[in-house]
Amino acid sequence: MGIVKHLPESLVALGELFFPPICQSCGTHLFKNESEICQMCIRRLPRTYFEKTSSENQITIQMWGRCHVEYGTSLFFYKKGERVQRLLHDVKYRGNKKLGEELGRQLGKIMKQSQLDDFDYIIPIPLHPKKQKLRGFNQAEVFAKGLAEILMVDIETANVCRITHTSSQTRKGRFERWQNVESIFRVDNPDDFKNKHLLVIDDVITTGSTMEACVNQLTPIEGVKVSVASIACAAL
Repeated sequence: MGIVKHLPESLVALGELFFPPICQSCGTHLFKNESEICQMCIRRLPRTYFEKTSSENQITIQMWGRCHVEYGTSLFFYKKGERVQRLLHDVKYRGNKKLGEELGRQLGKIMKQSQLDDFDYIIPIPLHPKKQKLRGFNQAEVFAKGLAEILMVDIETANVCRITHTSSQTRKGRFERWQNVESIFRVDNPDDFKNKHLLVIDDVITTGSTMEACVNQLTPIEGVKVSVASIACAAL
């Protein structure tokens, strides 16, 4: 990857002529203004349109009585075996960071259009250091990078940490998920977040238990406001 960055533009263009970039969803060739996924596929993916009702939608309703959020949004609906899941798995398990950043940019464009951009920091849901070392990266940070590029907001990854190494949430029920993530996050320097509006982002929101656990470590901070976002959420 680093070698490609240092190649002359003419050689890169020549390579793309013979091996043009393709859409990671449908496999068709991408146009010059497209990156990783074609506009046709983006339009075909199951959009939530939660940004139109950002204070009262499936995400925020899930949080009622559990934690307080200002806004909540998600770009796509997620179902097992369907295209959104495959795209997220390409990022999470195959290390396709370019695709992750592009999905983050797509989320950012939608949020910016709806004026959901008044944030001081973007906080990717942290992984436990052991899991991050094993995977090599935090997928939430990858999505946050593309999102931050569009919203022009700084990413904060040092102040919120995951202190408990939990087992996978995939096969757990709602109550088991909540038990699995209760009290797993810590804020090291709460004063840094005083009177700030924080946007917490993750790849997928299903029951909301992980997001709830993180938000509940942030909301007691003086003057803080917390909103949440994800690339996808479970289709109910």
